[in-house]
Amino acid sequence: MKDSPVRVMLIGAAGRMGETVRELAQNDPEIQIAALCDLGDSIEPAMRNCDVAIDFSQAESVDEICRAALQHGKSLVIGTTGHSQQQRKTIEETAHSVPIVLASNFSVGVNVLFWLAQKATELLGSAFNPEIVETHHKMKKDAPSGTAKTLAELLKAMRNSEIPIQSIREGDVVGEHTVIFAGPEERLELTHRAANRGIFALGALRAAKWIANKRAGLYSMQNVLGL
Repeated sequence: MKDSPVRVMLIGAAGRMGETVRELAQNDPEIQIAALCDLGDSIEPAMRNCDVAIDFSQAESVDEICRAALQHGKSLVIGTTGHSQQQRKTIEETAHSVPIVLASNFSVGVNVLFWLAQKATELLGSAFNPEIVETHHKMKKDAPSGTAKTLAELLKAMRNSEIPIQSIREGDVVGEHTVIFAGPEERLELTHRAANRGIFALGALRAAKWIANKRAGLYSMQNVLGL
C-alpha cells in the first residue's frame, strides 16, 4: 500500500451506490475522493488526477470510461452491471493495457457464495439441479441481476448447461440471491441477503486500494479477496 491515500475518481457519484461510496470513503484514511462525475459530466479531464476510477454509473458510459483510462493509464474498478457483449469486449480489451477489477457484486459474502456454489456443484454432481432466485428493489433496471448472471455463468461452466434464473422486483430489497440445488429426496439452498449498500461500497473501496499498483489485466473481486 502506498504511504499516501489512493486518489479515487467516482463515476456515478449522484447515484445510490455513488453516495454510499462517498460517505464511507470519508472515514477511510487510505482513500481520497479526488474527483466526482455524474451524468453529463466529462470523464476524461477528471481522470488525469486520480489513481483509480470507481464506476457505478450506467453501462452506456463504459466506452468513454475505458478511453479515458487508456489515455491516462489509470486503473478501473467497474461495478456497473448490464453491459452488452460488445461493452464487455471493450472492457476486456482495455484490460490488456490497464488493470481493471470487474465485479457484479463487491460484497465479501456474495463472493464467498460464488465459491460455495461452485464447490456444491462439484460435490453434489449431476443428480442435483441448480436454480437461482434473485430479489431486488423495484427501481433496479436490469434483470436478472449482474450477481445472478455471474452465478449462472460459474455454474454453467461446470455443468455445461443453462442455469434457470428467477428475478423478483419488489419493495426496497437491497439484494437477495439464493442458489437452490434440488436433488432426489433432498434440497440444498445457499442464500445471501444484503442489509444495506454499505457492504458493496466497502468492497469497491477495498478493490480500489488493491488494484492501484497491479499490472494490467482483468481481475475479479475473488482475486481481491484471495479466494
